[in-house]
Amino acid sequence: MTTPIDLSVVIPVYNEEDGLQALFDRLYPSLDALGIRYEIVFVNDGSRDASPRMLADQYHKRPDVTRVVLFNGNFGQHRAILAGFEHSRGERIVTLDADLQNPPEDITVLLAEMDKGHDYVGSIRRQRNDSWWRHVASRAMNRLRERITHIKMTDQGCMMRAYSRRIIDTINQCNEMHTFIPALAYQFSQNPTEVVVGHEERFAGESKYSIYSLIRLNFDLMTGFSLVPLQMFSFVGIIISVLSGFLVVYLGARRLILGPEEGGLFTLFAIAFLLIGIALFGIGLLGEYIGRIYQEVRQRPRYVVAAVLEQKEQQP
Repeated sequence: MTTPIDLSVVIPVYNEEDGLQALFDRLYPSLDALGIRYEIVFVNDGSRDASPRMLADQYHKRPDVTRVVLFNGNFGQHRAILAGFEHSRGERIVTLDADLQNPPEDITVLLAEMDKGHDYVGSIRRQRNDSWWRHVASRAMNRLRERITHIKMTDQGCMMRAYSRRIIDTINQCNEMHTFIPALAYQFSQNPTEVVVGHEERFAGESKYSIYSLIRLNFDLMTGFSLVPLQMFSFVGIIISVLSGFLVVYLGARRLILGPEEGGLFTLFAIAFLLIGIALFGIGLLGEYIGRIYQEVRQRPRYVVAAVLEQKEQQP
């Protein structure tokens, strides 16, 4: 039997050449100091800079604890993490960004909570060093997401999280094209918790998430874990239908009693535009769910692996 691996650290990489060496210099010593058997699984998500070469060089320096999964294109951060999960072998798995915004030294904080019996450990950034609009957008999305999905995550944007092998095996059985991994893990966990970790400015480069990406991510979260948006729109439709019926009866009665009127023309236009806007919003919401169904039924692979750099386990 092979010696079990205690910890796997999964790190997606996309155009991070400026900060990778600094990540190597801090990550490996902090994991060596743990005194446990570990592996680091880097997933290159179609980087167009020197990141693949640097990952390959690092693999040759530390082949005993380094694995590199190379995609043949850019498939997105969450799919890169899923690939890392499928190639990980540790009993506990920690996800980490390559930009050093979460210090690798805080991995011990997450592992300490898992030692207490928690199977999923989320994280809360102690002092966020992001722009003001990211603060506002994140808080608004967090509140909306919790109300709709009932999934409690104080800081859904923090990558540093720890998972038990049981949760990872369950996630690996899911074949969804679009999902939100921390929310999926929260649903599968039996004893989740959260801890506070450090947060630093990016060592180099810039964030890969735009406003559109954040909105897209939260759409995936809400439509992938709840039918509440559709139910809410159905409820709004019922209310508007009832009110519209009363309005038609009222305007019909005025027509019979007072005769033709010209003053209410623009009011009717305003009401019509309101109803058209609501209808278009509903069509878009319905299209969001139908689009997810369309992507699932095609059953295309979530990602394509070009190569895997790894040292095969030797049988004793």
